[in-house]
Amino acid sequence: MPIPRVAIVGRPNVGKSSLFNWLAKKRIAIVDSTAGTTRDRMRYLLHEGDRYFELIDTGGMGVEDSDNLTEDIENQISLGLAEADALVFVVDGQTGPVPLDILVAERLRHIDKPKLLVVNKCDSTRTADDIAEFYSLASCKLITTSVKGNHNRLGLQDAILELLPPLTDDELTDGAEQSAEPEMKLAIVGRRNVGKSTFINALAEEERVIVSEVAGTTRDSIDLRFEVDGKTIIAIDTPGVRKKKSLANDIEFYGLVRAQRSIRRADVVLIFFDSQKTISRVDKQLVEEVLTHYKPCIFVVNKWDEATEAGMTIESWGDYLLKEFASVRHAPVAFVTAIENRNTRKLINLAQSIYKQSLTRVSTGRLNRVIREAILKNRPPMRKGRIPKIYYAVQVATQPPTIVLKCNDPELFDNSWKRFLLGVLQEELPFAEVPIKLYMRAKTAEEERFPNQLPEGVEETVENI
Repeated sequence: MPIPRVAIVGRPNVGKSSLFNWLAKKRIAIVDSTAGTTRDRMRYLLHEGDRYFELIDTGGMGVEDSDNLTEDIENQISLGLAEADALVFVVDGQTGPVPLDILVAERLRHIDKPKLLVVNKCDSTRTADDIAEFYSLASCKLITTSVKGNHNRLGLQDAILELLPPLTDDELTDGAEQSAEPEMKLAIVGRRNVGKSTFINALAEEERVIVSEVAGTTRDSIDLRFEVDGKTIIAIDTPGVRKKKSLANDIEFYGLVRAQRSIRRADVVLIFFDSQKTISRVDKQLVEEVLTHYKPCIFVVNKWDEATEAGMTIESWGDYLLKEFASVRHAPVAFVTAIENRNTRKLINLAQSIYKQSLTRVSTGRLNRVIREAILKNRPPMRKGRIPKIYYAVQVATQPPTIVLKCNDPELFDNSWKRFLLGVLQEELPFAEVPIKLYMRAKTAEEERFPNQLPEGVEETVENI
């Protein structure tokens, strides 16, 4: 039997997402007073005691979505109910039972699965004393909680563990595998309606998230775990980003923050573009965010079937991206049609390839030989009447490849020459498609005292050419 799944269900605004985050001990789902904030199913693997189980956050039952996505949200709830092994029915202890709670209870009554009734928001003695009226909603164990007051989390955790089916060896094995660090994390970013969620569903081979023509359908960052050639990868679907001044409410702001956080979490970033639309200011902001954090990225041109029908070519789009993002000329470009699952596997293979580049280390000797050759081709110009000198270079880190150049004075090297050197390093070293972080450091007093003591692998100083 696979890892048990527990779905959190109930009407809107009873605190399901707050409960989800509280149990996970992480801020995963967006919490907002707006009804219908949660649309897609959120999942999180918990390990409590000797048990693994997957917690599922669902949208509010009975919500009338402002973007006419009610049917899609209900479908996501139905999928959550179907895949769950147990149900946590959440109600609001401050309002008491309302007609929509009764409708939810009636829907759950026909589902033959273990259930737990959670009266949330019990922040006072009065609500705790008045919980008897909730017993009419379900014939199951009832407990009270308060996320705001941090009341009875352990009691809720223990009650959920009681709902789970008997422990199996498969659960322990699968749980350990899923809790292990993935081989790679992919952030999927882009502005609204470029096909990110369609791509996620293609990877998942199921309707994992809602796909709609409505801009801003995805609100949360959703992690999808999948395997390629026996290696575990996590794809992070992020909300579509729009210009800051156009953010309509707090929900959109939280979505923007999550997209930025997903870029920081990722090993490789897939920046999606719509083949039928021109580059926007939002696209440039996302690329800037990627550059700021030195993340390997791939430009993904989606809906390529429509582009070919319109007479566009791979060369023309490649030239267009190079013109708009000259500072990221190292980034490879992929062309996909996510809705038909076309070229998605090639894209994942490409992401694995550039991730491997970001983990590469080169020997100090090889690095210094490359820099020596670069200086022979193009010496850094004199500044302030002084000759810029590089003594040696070492790679000090990976992800991104980080190189420190020891020199006489960092201020003597202008930006154009640094760009030239970075270009040479990417051409001559195995970093062709990933960003390189370059630091220039003056010699310390200790190094000045012992100029002949060079790092291991440096045969002679670069300046001796």
